[in-house]
Amino acid sequence: MNITLQNLGRRFNQEWIFKGIDYTFSSNQSYAILGPNGSGKSTLIKVLAGQLTPSEGKIIFTKESTTVDIESVYKNISIAAPYIELIEEFTLNELFKFHFEFKNYLPNFDSKKIIEILGMEKSANKSLKFFSSGMKQRVKLALACCSESRLLFLDEPTSNLDTSGEQWYLDLVKSTLSSDRLLIIGSNQEKEYTFCDQTFSITSYK
Repeated sequence: MNITLQNLGRRFNQEWIFKGIDYTFSSNQSYAILGPNGSGKSTLIKVLAGQLTPSEGKIIFTKESTTVDIESVYKNISIAAPYIELIEEFTLNELFKFHFEFKNYLPNFDSKKIIEILGMEKSANKSLKFFSSGMKQRVKLALACCSESRLLFLDEPTSNLDTSGEQWYLDLVKSTLSSDRLLIIGSNQEKEYTFCDQTFSITSYK
């Protein structure tokens, strides 16, 4: 699935966060949206994922040269970000059961395999409110990466992860990339996106 932006802009009150973006994010590619803190990376990702509407311009989603109706694009999206909340009253098993009522697993994945990837077999029946911030971040990343979705957004993916968690993240992303998936990462840390095919500087659109 491709995402084409035409004169895209977003502002808060009278201040433009970004404007005049003409760009295409192409399927089977991985992109890093770059910029310092507060530059608008997360805002752009929220607009691309349909969580915010643009203040001007258009977003066009196409799959195999066919335009995808904006109302159904969410079916193709998975996202992990610090502002995405988990249902902390759920146990890990309950969360997976709930999440995968709305999403399909990637081929050859199931809840048991993902919990093994997380290394959380002993925590499967523990409420998420008792998880550390690093454990919660791993869960967010696993849910997003292991869902069958054409569009994958990862915003500040190594937030709350230690060194071993950062390597775990890289292994997870590389193992779940596929030929029909478009990956977009919002980051200002090179270690999070060294494998990306393209970089996109948000500061070029101020």
